[in-house]
Formats: sequence, C-alpha cells, structure tokens
Amino acid sequence: MRAVNNIKMKEIKICVIGLGYVGLPLARLFSTKYPTVGFDMNPRRVEALMAGHDATLEVSDELLQDAINNHGFRCTANIDDIRDCNFYVVAVPTPVDINNNPDLTPLYGASETVGKVIAKGDIVVYESTVYPGVTEDECLPVVERVSGLKFNVDFFAGYSPERINPGDKLHTVEKIKKVTSGSTPEIGKLVNDVYSSVITAGTHLAPSIKVAEAAKVIENSQRDINIAFVNELSKIFTLMGIDTTDVLDAASTKWNFLPFKPGLVGGHCIGVDPYYLAQCAQRYGYNPEIILAGRRMNDGMGAYVADRVIKLMLRKGIQVLGSNILVLGFTFKENCPDVRNTKVVDIVKALNQYDLNITIYDPWANPEAVKREYGLEVTNTLPAGKFDACIAAVAHKEFESLDITDLLAEKSVVFDVKSSRPRAEVDARL
Repeated sequence: MRAVNNIKMKEIKICVIGLGYVGLPLARLFSTKYPTVGFDMNPRRVEALMAGHDATLEVSDELLQDAINNHGFRCTANIDDIRDCNFYVVAVPTPVDINNNPDLTPLYGASETVGKVIAKGDIVVYESTVYPGVTEDECLPVVERVSGLKFNVDFFAGYSPERINPGDKLHTVEKIKKVTSGSTPEIGKLVNDVYSSVITAGTHLAPSIKVAEAAKVIENSQRDINIAFVNELSKIFTLMGIDTTDVLDAASTKWNFLPFKPGLVGGHCIGVDPYYLAQCAQRYGYNPEIILAGRRMNDGMGAYVADRVIKLMLRKGIQVLGSNILVLGFTFKENCPDVRNTKVVDIVKALNQYDLNITIYDPWANPEAVKREYGLEVTNTLPAGKFDACIAAVAHKEFESLDITDLLAEKSVVFDVKSSRPRAEVDARL
C-alpha cells in the first residue's frame, strides 16, 4: 500500500464531487494541470457538461470544451469512474433549513460517496462552507464508517474554503487567493502545493482545518453585518427624508470608510453562513447577538421594500387592490442565473398579500428553476402593458438601457432597490 508521503504531485488524480457554481470552475482549473474527473449525482447535469455547456454560466463553453478536448477532463454520475482517483475534493452546497439551522445533508451524502471509493493513502479536501469542526467531527467519521479506513492513519484530509463569486468574470477562481489546510502538517503542505499550482493569486496555509473553516465562515458574516448596518441606516435616513446614497457618497470621501451599500442579501453564502457561525457559538453556550441581529435586519428587507412601495402607491392615489406590478430581476445578484436563496422572493410574497397582479421579468433566471423552487412564474421576455408600479430589484446589464417609462401607467411608482436607475425616473430607493 502506498504511503501518503510518497504521493508525488505528478501522481495526483483529482475528483471533484459536486459540479455546481463552486465545483465545476475548480474542476476545470485542476484539469489544466492534473487528470481530473468531475462527479455529480445529476445525470442531466453531467450530460449537459459533457456536451460542452454549463447552465450556470460560470465556465464558458470555450473553456469547458477546451478542458474536455485538450486536457482530458470528464464528468460522470457513475461512482465506478472515480475509484482510481486519490485526491477527492467535496464541493457540495451547505444550505439552511426552514428554521435557518445548518443542513449538512449534502455533505453527509458526499462523504458517503467518498467513503465508497477512497483507498489507503488518499486525501479528501472539503470546500463547502461550514462552521469550525464539521470536517473532522461530522464528515470524516462518515468516510471512516463507510470505507472501514482510519482517518489520519489510512487516509487524510484537508479543508480549503471556496471563494467563488457567482457571475464575476473578473475575480475568477484562479485569481482569488485560496486558504488551505491539512489534517497533518505534511498533508497541509501537499494540499497547499496542489492548490498553489493552479491558483495564480496564491494561497495561505492555515495551521489547522478548524482555523480554515472559521476563516471562511467569518468572511461572509462580516459582510452580512456591514450590509445590515447600512440597511438600518437606509431605514433611518428614509424617515428623515435624506437620500442614503448621497450620505454614503459623502462619507466615502474618508480614506478608511467601508463602501457598503444597502440592499437585499441572498445567495448561497452571505445570507446563509452567519447561521452556521451562530449555531456553532450557541453550542458553546454563547448567544451571538450582533450576528443574529444582522441576519434579522437583512432578512426583513424584502418585506420592507414591499411596504414602502405600497405606501408610495397610496400617497399617489393609486388603487392598490388589483394593480399591476412589474418586478425587474429575480436572481440573487446581477448578471448571474443563480436563484438560490434570492430575497426578491420576499418582496413578491409580501406584495401578494395585497391581491396584486405581479409580473417578474428576468432575462437571466431559468423559469423552470424558479417555478420548481418558489412556485412563481418568471418571464425572460420584456412584458407589454402598463404597470402601476415597477420595482428594480436586480441590476442586470440588460436593464441599463431599458426605458421603463414605456412600461408605466400615467400614474405610477418606481422603486429602485439597487440604486441603479437614473435618479430622475425613480420615486424612491434604498
């Protein structure tokens, strides 16, 4: 049996488990240096990728086809195809349940998959966002149980938190510095060497897996708290009759002011990770007041936007009951098809209490995915008609040149969530 210290860089064969927004870009990148196989439980996803197209748009058709045709990259849903790998990377989602408790089900499933194929001397690296301790206390025992192998004796582990920014074509995976770690100092160095060989921005080797886990979970918690602060400022300044954007522009002239903006906080990271950190803190008997307060503030912004729109309509004398509302954008962020944990749905839910006719237009969102996940209808085609209110919820590039005046009734309200519309055409914004 081979010993882990005898694995040479040239002998590494990588398997990335989970081919979503995180896993696919990483697997494609690894394939430029190492034999790489992507594994996903969804055969339709695998079939589409092997046909050369990524529906998430994170990897261009050109790069994906180059990886397949010139670097031997392949994707599979057959577990037998990954048995000869020796460096497994787990990149599955880590959502929260309806009560905002961490849902580790995808991680448990991926760990079982690893357990079925891992051999002596192999390494498994987790990328999924978790709270400190999950890798060693929750995931690796599953690998041990299924494989019959002993952790840090027969197989080894690492943790390198994902830093993918969906829709960002500037800060791609290789251009973002990567945190790495290993279950032993030797494994940490090997894991770091593997990642640093493809990450041009460099790597940071953390002293332990728990440190790397903690670093990831606080990155997004910090952003969440900062956005919650400016969301609260927005509410205060609105009551004062002051434009929040004007205030932030003025304050940003100071060299150390942090330029956060108010808005909806959704997606698979910032709107989720603080709950992982909060639950971890509570397990140690500490109630994280600031973290949870920030979450409450940000989770309530959708309903707040809806409330402001209704009040603006009433002030203009617009009949609310049965009125026609246009929502521009449904994805959780601009120029990205990702609808996971989008907070635009909170605006729609709050408005639905008033028995309105709501049209959601989003050229990026997959209508089938939205229907399946949220039970809502989304159109990719600019609707015709005259709307009593328009909510600019997402700042897609397609909306920049959109003249919404043609879509509005004679008496109407325009609310700009992202402060992306010309000031003269909007009634209010965050």
